[in-house]
Parts: sequence; structure tokens; C-alpha cells
Amino acid sequence: MLKLLRNARFRNWAAQALFLAAVVGVIVFFALTASANMRAQGITAGFGFLFQSTGWDINFSLLPYTPNDPYWKVLVIGMVNTLFLGSISLILATMVGMVVAAARTARNPMLNAIGTIYVDTFRNVPILLQVFFWYAVYTRLPPPRQAYSIFDTVFLSARGLFIPALDVSAIAAVGASLAVIVGLGAALWIAHARRFARKEPSLRRAGWLAVLALSFAVALVILFVGRGEEGAVISVPALKGLNFRGGIAIPPEFAALATSIMIYGGTYIAEVLRAGFLAVSRGQVEAATALGLRPWEVFSRIRLPLAIRMVLPTLINQYVWLLKATTLGIAVGFTDYFMVVAVSITQSGHTIELIALLIAGFLIVNYSLSTILNRINKAVAIKGLSTS
Repeated sequence: MLKLLRNARFRNWAAQALFLAAVVGVIVFFALTASANMRAQGITAGFGFLFQSTGWDINFSLLPYTPNDPYWKVLVIGMVNTLFLGSISLILATMVGMVVAAARTARNPMLNAIGTIYVDTFRNVPILLQVFFWYAVYTRLPPPRQAYSIFDTVFLSARGLFIPALDVSAIAAVGASLAVIVGLGAALWIAHARRFARKEPSLRRAGWLAVLALSFAVALVILFVGRGEEGAVISVPALKGLNFRGGIAIPPEFAALATSIMIYGGTYIAEVLRAGFLAVSRGQVEAATALGLRPWEVFSRIRLPLAIRMVLPTLINQYVWLLKATTLGIAVGFTDYFMVVAVSITQSGHTIELIALLIAGFLIVNYSLSTILNRINKAVAIKGLSTS
């Protein structure tokens, strides 16, 4: 035994095992205590309530929903809404951050001043205040009859933004999406896999273009077969009565959150990318210019790829943080995952179970996002500069 205690490796493993046992013991103790207290108060524990009818409606859902649906379905809808809002917001924030970072590193003093004012203004205003501001702006737009129109297909009013949408069945939408995703994956594999590295560049380009075109053709066929009852693949919104019918309605709550995360998150992403742009050596830019590349080609082929490679670990942290900012939807009534769980707690009384589902949901989403981006970072990281 004394010989084992003198072994540093054994002591490290023993310390970790004791720490893990202590954590598990604390969790079990609190779980048993909570279970005993709930039994004493006549509160039933368990997840059987997930199959009970909710009896309340939600204001935004990408999936079909009625008040008679069970709790598990409304939780799925809340998670889908969170992922949809997070995806749109992260894409928009990245685009804004890229433009602002390019402006802050440009040689034009006016662009530098605009980028600096943008970052210093919106970064120092709490995101919750920005959510309230944009929600007030969107809810004070004209009513549907006086809505702003773009080519009579897109309408903006106090009821929300109404845009054309696919009028197809859910199975057709999923099938078309899978066809496009598989096509994109196959095209990237053909374009970058070592197996095709010895092929002629023109032949390799023709191969991935053909695969991509085939995937889009398959997706179009699936959408055509699964079109709606009216026979049209696209549903265009139209004013009927006091509101618009058809298309997809983006409520003011969603628009306020997406705008706030885009503007606020764009400031932090801009600073991260600016650091990446400044880290690109001037010699590489001058070499690209000497080869005859135009300014846009130097930016898109040299500066931007190298900058993203250098700052991707920091960007991952920003993306995870911004995804968690979607929980602010409860402040304006957007039915994201956090709000659905909060309402479910009020309606069902199963606080511990629902909080556990809330924690598990965000752990899975954020861990999956960080894992995927870390794998990408490991694949594209410049050798010698990797932080892993």
C-alpha cells in the first residue's frame, strides 16, 4: 500500500476518483432530499407529465402545434425555435462583424471612424435594453393594411414580417434539405479529399459541380412531389381581412431578438476578426499584391482565411455565448426553449424535472456546437499556431 501511495500516477487517479465520488454523492444526497420533500408535500415526481396535454398556445412555431399537444412536443418546439433563432442570429452577427472588422482595419479614415463608433456604441449598451428598443420599434410599425411592401411579396407591419415560404409537406422539406446537405458534403469531399488530389483540377471541379447540381435537382423534384394542395411550391403572403395569409410570418419578438443579437454580437465578432486581420503579416499581403491579385481577391483569399484560422477558438466562445443570449426571448414573449420550460413549470409544477431538461438541452446544444467548431478549428489550424 505504501508503495502505491508513493506512485504519483496512482495518487493522481485516486484524487480524481475521490473528487468524482464526492460530486456524485452530493448530487445523490440533494436528489434524495428533494424527492423526500416532494413526497411529504404530496407532489409526484417523474417525467410522466411529458405525455399530458399542455392546454396553452404559443405565438411562434416552425412545427404544427395545438393546445392539445403534450408537453414533450412543446419542449421540442421551443428547442427548434431556439436553434432557428440562434442560427439566424449567428449568421447575421458574423456578417456584420466581418464588415465592421474590415472597416476598422481599412486605410480609409472615414471607414475606420464608422467602425469604431459602431463598436463603441452598441458594445456598451446592454443587450437586454437593445431587445426592448427593437421590440418597441417593430411593434409600432404600420398595421397590416398600411404595411410596407416589397414587390407585393414581402410585407412589414406591426404584426411582423411576412415573406414567401415553401408550401410543401414536412416530409418533403426534410427530404429536400437532406438531399442538399448530402450533396454539399459530397462536393466538399470531392474538392478537398486526398483521394482526388491527383485528378486534373478541371476534372475535379466538374465532378463536384455535377454532384452539387444533381443534389439540387433531386431536392427540386422532392419539393415538387410534396407541394401543397393548391399545387404551388411557393406560398406568397396576401392581405385577407385584417391580417396576411400564406407565406411565413416572423413575429416582432423574433425580429427584435435577431436584430439585437446581430448588432450586439457583431461588435464582439468584429473585434475578434480585427485582431485576426492585424495578425496577418504584411509580407503575405504584399506578396499577393505583387502576384497581381486585386484588393478583393487579396481580402477573400489571403487576409480573411488566415484571420479566421487564427481567431477561430475565440470565435467559438463568442458563438456559444451568443447562442445562450437567445434566452432573453422571455423578456418579450418569444417562445424559445427557456420560455417554454418556464411556462411548463408554472402549468405543471414539475420544477426539478423541467430545470433538469433545461440544463440538459443547453448542455447538448452548446457542447455540440463547440465540438463541431473545435473539430473544424483542428482541421484548418495553421501548424505551429494551434491552441489545442
